[in-house]
Amino acid sequence: MDVNVSGAPLRRKTLRRLIGMIMLLFCMVGLFVISPLIMRPLVAHAAGNVQINSGGPAASPFLADADFSGGSTASVSNAIDTSGVSNPAPVAVYQSNRYGNFTYTIPGLTASGAYTVRLHFAEEYWTKAGQRVFNVSINGQQVLTNFDIVATTGAEYKAVVKQFSATASSGGSITIQFTTVVDNAQINGIEVLGGSSPTPTPTNTPTSTPTATPTSTPVSGPPNFGPNTYIFTPSTPLSQIQSTVNSIANQQVGNEFGTQRYELLFMPGTYGTSTNPLNFKVGYYTSIAGLGRAPTDVVINGSIDVYNLCAGTVCNATTNFWRSVSNLTINVTTPNMGCYNGEFWAVSQAAPMRRVEINGATTLQDYCTNPNYASGGFIADSKITGSNIISGSQQQFIVRNSQITGWSNGVWNQVFSGVLGAPAQCFPAASSCGGPYTTLPTSPVTREAPYLYTDSSGNYNVFVPSTQTNSSGTTWANGATPGTSLPISRFYVAQPSDSAATINSALASGKDLIFTPGIYNLSQSINVTNPDTVVLGLGFATLIPQNGVVTMQVANAPGVMISSLIFDAGTTNSPVLLQVGSSAMHNNQYASDPPAIQDVFFRIGGATAGKATTSLVVNSANVILDDIWAWRADHGNGVGWTSNTANNGLIVNGDNVIAYGLAVEHYQQYEVIWNGNGGTDIFFQNEMPYDPPSQAAWMEASGVNGWAAFKVANTVTSFHGYGMGSYSYFNQGVNILAANAFEVPTTLPAGSLHDLLTIFLSTSGSGGITHVINNTGGSSTSANPDTAVTVTSYP
Repeated sequence: MDVNVSGAPLRRKTLRRLIGMIMLLFCMVGLFVISPLIMRPLVAHAAGNVQINSGGPAASPFLADADFSGGSTASVSNAIDTSGVSNPAPVAVYQSNRYGNFTYTIPGLTASGAYTVRLHFAEEYWTKAGQRVFNVSINGQQVLTNFDIVATTGAEYKAVVKQFSATASSGGSITIQFTTVVDNAQINGIEVLGGSSPTPTPTNTPTSTPTATPTSTPVSGPPNFGPNTYIFTPSTPLSQIQSTVNSIANQQVGNEFGTQRYELLFMPGTYGTSTNPLNFKVGYYTSIAGLGRAPTDVVINGSIDVYNLCAGTVCNATTNFWRSVSNLTINVTTPNMGCYNGEFWAVSQAAPMRRVEINGATTLQDYCTNPNYASGGFIADSKITGSNIISGSQQQFIVRNSQITGWSNGVWNQVFSGVLGAPAQCFPAASSCGGPYTTLPTSPVTREAPYLYTDSSGNYNVFVPSTQTNSSGTTWANGATPGTSLPISRFYVAQPSDSAATINSALASGKDLIFTPGIYNLSQSINVTNPDTVVLGLGFATLIPQNGVVTMQVANAPGVMISSLIFDAGTTNSPVLLQVGSSAMHNNQYASDPPAIQDVFFRIGGATAGKATTSLVVNSANVILDDIWAWRADHGNGVGWTSNTANNGLIVNGDNVIAYGLAVEHYQQYEVIWNGNGGTDIFFQNEMPYDPPSQAAWMEASGVNGWAAFKVANTVTSFHGYGMGSYSYFNQGVNILAANAFEVPTTLPAGSLHDLLTIFLSTSGSGGITHVINNTGGSSTSANPDTAVTVTSYP
């Protein structure tokens, strides 16, 4: 926060698929006259051999489809070429399939027994490579990655078999999971055969008749996302949607430290028209998201806006925190809205915009009321067309891996990384090029945030995007975003009433985790121990530790993703709020599957007098930090030098960690300590603490005034920084100074840091920052307020 604030693709439709879905529905209704449920027949299998005709009836020796959860079925009558397959299944097996996102759990096997799994495939729909791509996992281990049937066989209606060894669980089962990358995953037949011979021969083992058993998983519709998750459909009357979103906005626009949390989800389709648009505002702790696989699947004709927050006649956007919009398209339609003509997204920290296409005028400043200051934001994986984005009074901003038409201006620190259409490098600001702009043509390593979506059958899934290197533009510019789709059945959907023990039990069993909107008071740490676990928050779910525990601990494990959460400090001091990695990793081990922390925000005080020594500690290697705001509150409840105490916002101990959109503010010692080698930070925004009571109370060492905002340890030999700013304002009526904003080893290679700045924020304060970095660069103090002091390259 700044001081100038008042009070502080879609696939073809075919008749055969429609008929298949209708037949499935009729069969289900005939079996169970209850709300629709996925039918997962549990079959008594002969010991050692299981053969299933996926999506079809019995074709001896293959059983009728059984032991599945999720997906839909289809069939054809075309001839199938099995000439390339050893021990093929009957042709009828290849003429039916199960498709979508689904899982087979084969029961009745010998506990811990060795088996061969044979998966039978034949493409019956697409004709070219790249039209169907999917992943397959057995017992949680991915065995096929980006598998493409046509690319493998070279033709439609041609069979192929993939074979793997597997061990049954202690409960005597093997789980096979199919997840979509492009179109739908598909399987035609499954064999689980005793032993691990590379060329097993199917046997005609008699089996019992399948018995259909309903489960609690809906065919369509969401799980229990809690009472504060609203799901809209295109068939919902627009007046009803408008009334609901207006009611939530009226409550939340001024509710900065309230306990209410909301997730507003829009099913694929179009909402509003050019003559009857959907226009609404987004307040605190409100997340707006489309439920399509692509941002273009949900279209809002209207606007989704954030305006200045006014106190009396003073209106600013500097405290417009904790809100988001993602995964949809806005065709800007704002008739009869006067000055508010366009898409207004006047926000500051912790207000990300992701996977959004905006067609029309867009402003990041609310110029309709004054003085209209704004203080930072984050846009990623988005496409904004129509005109230059009005940056206006935005003091700092980062746009990453996006496409824009243009950008209007800069104030102190505007950073573009992998952005098509970005302004050219220009730092510091100059009449010849505008600026100040820090522009990187590509982003070194990125991983977009996971997101909820519904497939063509209405089933809920979470999509996990793949890692990209040296990338630019959106992940969806040339087709579907690469990655892996996880069915909702993989997730434990937590409610605020759940205990930490219950949540940990689910995580230990291999579940991924969704926190529904609300406040979670946790009496013990949440422990994330399994590789590739996804932890996703809805509606700015907020985690508060009790009795000084660490809120969440993540093991040294690849691919873990923690996204869209607030970590709020409890009233008893916690040593750490989020720890990623159990110990410091000094290697490049996780480069191919990096952990990622995305849209995660920390708060010390503000809601209550919270305390935590450090907000975020990163020990694992190759972690991606993507939109982090760590904030020791400068206003709100429980705010004071001895009340909301916190030493550090971020400590990085692991090697090769990269951060985008890092903001750390008001901590009482080094705000960032970077101990790991090979690190990179692209954009840094900092305000030093406002409230040191005296210079003696705020000294890094004898003779060294204050604490640097960003400290790179003397042992580090490689670090890169781009577009990094630190601001000061001391409001205790005492002349407080910080010797340096940045401290790094002088032995770093030349030009390791680019585009650094300091600023003194207001003449109503005292003191300032003496040097930008390592006694280099001029001073920014009360003598030269609101003036950027810059260093373009160091060492």
